[in-house]
Amino acid sequence: MSQVTPEAPTGQQFTIAHGPFEATVVEVGGGLRSFTRDGVPVVAGYAEAEECRSGRGQQLMPWPNRIRDGKYDFGGESEQLSITEVPRHNASHGLVRWSLWELLEHERDSVTVRYRLHPQPGWPHHLDLRTTYVLDDTGLIVTPAARNVGSGPAPFGYGAHPYLSIGSLLIDDVEVHVPASTWLATDDRMLPTETHPVDGTRYDFRDGGRVGSEILDTAYTDIERDADGMWRCRVQSDEFGSVTLWADAAFPWLQVFTGAAHLGKGEPGIAVEPMSCPADAFNSGTSLVVLEPGEEWTGTWGIHPG
Repeated sequence: MSQVTPEAPTGQQFTIAHGPFEATVVEVGGGLRSFTRDGVPVVAGYAEAEECRSGRGQQLMPWPNRIRDGKYDFGGESEQLSITEVPRHNASHGLVRWSLWELLEHERDSVTVRYRLHPQPGWPHHLDLRTTYVLDDTGLIVTPAARNVGSGPAPFGYGAHPYLSIGSLLIDDVEVHVPASTWLATDDRMLPTETHPVDGTRYDFRDGGRVGSEILDTAYTDIERDADGMWRCRVQSDEFGSVTLWADAAFPWLQVFTGAAHLGKGEPGIAVEPMSCPADAFNSGTSLVVLEPGEEWTGTWGIHPG
């Protein structure tokens, strides 16, 4: 009897390289499994033989974060999505992170994957989704896009879920820099309640600071941008230097999550998540993108080590 070689839990693996950098994108969810410099992790990913846990490197479309009870109204219709975060009774992190993405282009230093999101319960729309990953001298550049190929308008939001690596350090020894002046409070279901200035609060990391024993799972907005129009969120320590996640104007929100590092779930890292909108935007309308037929949304974010 012939032996069957088991497939990786995340399907096909698409590896790219440039100089000291190497990254692997996976078929399941079209997400980022690994990104290294000289073999040292820049993101806290997972091995080829492992399943993706804690959302590591996943793409969150057509909404990031949560939708209350999976319910929303759009275009005069009431929709009910499947509840995927059962303990909190929310629809969580979109519809595509466990789907099989198709390879569109694969060069030595770049890869593009795509997925056609068809109508399904709670989602009566057609979107063509596409994400390109490129390595250059600066690190990793990611460009997602969504085009409405349906006959009516469609709500849309995007988020990515990379974990910036902190190596073998304890999170108490790591400093974060979050250049945002507003944080979003949530209830016990991690759903938004109201925004607050960070001034004088434990959420103020504009000048950098240690998270310590605090567990952050916090969305920020009113993010200060540099002269080139990008915002930059940095994780650093004296031991391993720094890793910066940057994003363009398509991302007025970011989320910082330290829970996985505190709880020892997988390789230590701090999730810095570029988002086009906050949780429950399908209901609040906050920063929600509405794509008309034929219209496309796109944005660019990236990770720069050192």
